[in-house]
Parts: sequence; structure tokens; C-alpha cells
Amino acid sequence: MSESIVPVLLDTDIGSDIDDALALSLLLKEPCCRLLGITTVTGEPHHRASLASAISRAFGRGDIPVHVGAAEPWLIPQRQPHVPQFAALRKGASYATYHTRNTAVEFLQSTIRAHPHEITLIAIGPLTNIGLLFATDPEIPPLLNRLVLMGGCWFQSPGAPPTVEWNILCDPHAAARVFAAPGLRIEAAGLDVTTQVKLAGDTCTERLRGLGHHLELVADMTDIWCGGSRLEVTFHDPLAAALPFHNGLCTMETGSAVVELCGAFPGKTDLRADQAGTCSVARTVDAQRFLDLYWKALAA
Repeated sequence: MSESIVPVLLDTDIGSDIDDALALSLLLKEPCCRLLGITTVTGEPHHRASLASAISRAFGRGDIPVHVGAAEPWLIPQRQPHVPQFAALRKGASYATYHTRNTAVEFLQSTIRAHPHEITLIAIGPLTNIGLLFATDPEIPPLLNRLVLMGGCWFQSPGAPPTVEWNILCDPHAAARVFAAPGLRIEAAGLDVTTQVKLAGDTCTERLRGLGHHLELVADMTDIWCGGSRLEVTFHDPLAAALPFHNGLCTMETGSAVVELCGAFPGKTDLRADQAGTCSVARTVDAQRFLDLYWKALAA
């Protein structure tokens, strides 16, 4: 485990799948994380910002800046226009409200430039904001310490139909721009690995409620995600969020990342053998070790 403090920016589509809220909860409790700000992306990003604000306040971290990002992907129709878990705020949680104007890209740019080569940018949603940031200021990628993301499906079974992961699918053109950025070090947890880390939805909700009032909102959001069923919770985003702080949690393979934009499977990702490649992708995960680390962090 790393013992140094890691300055972090989080870019998230919180409010659709529950894993974003679980990842934010982890970062708020991780002792080696200095969370400098949160940006939101994709449909109704102002409502997503309110959710991020509410969770931060519940953890006593209302000081963390939250900024609204891009509502629409670059070139394709929106796949997740609404925020189902926004309904959890009706119970009276404290949160800020936001305008729809995109302030995320400017915030990311100014914060990264103020801390050159220091910041780990964690992206757990479509890469629209990050692609806009890199297109607006091409000097930004090498100024990051690294980009850590949940995205892609990198090691697929031979002969099986290709799997296209949701975050890449929602804005493949932005993802392609990000992966092509020169001087950028990337670490990715893909769908083929994150799906190995699961917990029954009712078990997850019960454990969250048992850890204190500050997790009640996240538990309510989990109930909305599960929809009253016994749906499993998959820890896609929390696994990615843990990578900067827990060495050896995943084995990694390095190469050059490519996103398919044409053909039958737009958004399909591929890791190509390249000694000069700067993209490290999770190949395996110690799922039980991760779950133990996760609940220990939240209970601390």
C-alpha cells in the first residue's frame, strides 16, 4: 500500500449505476487520498453534481469543490439522459444545487496546472469531459501524474462476440481522443476484471446502513439501483478508485490502447503489444482482498 498522500480529481457519472457512489465513498475514507474536486459528466450533470455534493456533505466534506461537466457526448446520441438515483435526495439530505453550465473543464485545467505532475485523475464515467480537456489544452496530459479509469473490456475470449464496455460506448470518440493523448500515463480497470468483484445488493445495503448515518444516502441510492430485486452490486468503479492506493491489487499488462470507431462494434477496446506503450490494464484482481480493503476503509 502506498503511504504517501495522493492528490486526486474525480470525474464521475454518479447517479446511474450505484458503483460511482460506492467509489466516491471509498475516496472520502481513503487516508492517502486528498480529494481536490469532483466533476460530473453525461445526462443531467447538474443533478449528478447535487448527488456528489450530498455524499460529500454527509461525510463532513462539504468543502470539496463540485463542478458540472458535459451533458452530451461528442458525436453520438445520449445513452443515459437521466439520473435515477437523484430521487434519493427527496428524503431531505443536505446538498448544493447547480446550473447546467459546464464549469468542469476549466476547473480541471486550472487545478492540474496548479499542481503539475502531481494529480491522479480518476475517471469513472464516459470520457467526454476528459476528451474536451485534452482537446482544449493539449499540454495537460503530460502534466498529470496519471489517469486512472474504469473503462474498456481488454482481454476477451477468443471467438466470442466482442464486449463493448458502457463508459467507452457512451462516448467512444472522446475515449479515442483520451487514449491517443501523448505523454499520458493511463491505468485502466476493464469490465473483464471488474465483473469479478460482486456482492448481493441486499447485503451491500445492509452493510452500508450498519456503518453509520453518513452512508444512509448511499444505501438509499443502492436500493434504487437494485429496484427492490436481489440484483447484485458490481464494484466496477470502486476497484478503479482503489488502484492508486493499493499496489498489487491487480496484475497489470502494458501496451497501447485503441478504441474502435468504425465497423460493427464502435467503442470496442484493444490493448496492442507495444514496448513504448503507456497504458497499463488490469489483467487479474484479488477480489476478496479488494472487498476486505473496501469495507475496512469504510468502517475506519
